[in-house]
Amino acid sequence: MLASPYVLPILMLLGSNIFMTLAWYGHLRFKEAPLVGVIFAAWGIALVEYCLAVPANRWGNAVYTTAQLKTIQEVITLLVFAGFSVLYLKEAITWNHAIGFAFIAAGARFAGAGSGRRSVSDQRPTSVTS
Repeated sequence: MLASPYVLPILMLLGSNIFMTLAWYGHLRFKEAPLVGVIFAAWGIALVEYCLAVPANRWGNAVYTTAQLKTIQEVITLLVFAGFSVLYLKEAITWNHAIGFAFIAAGARFAGAGSGRRSVSDQRPTSVTS
């Protein structure tokens, strides 16, 4: 099931978003750290994010359209950010944040509706090793 061509890209996008959120916002708890050091640390963390996101999009494009992949990624980003904000940064998600996120999620749902998933028989010739 986890190796499913429909599930694996989503799990990889989830992992990539966790690393990218850490790279972009993790340093906010360490404001005394020199900015140049923070930049290099973020680059190193972002490298892991790219190692997950690039294959997730390549393999995912065999079963999802590019617009669907981007929509999935944006919804994952909001969920990861909300959790990170509350659990790591100790910042509350207020009602206006929740409403804004809900509008974005509704837009993502609308963007993904009717675009149709690729069937497994309609896959592009992309192997997992390419």
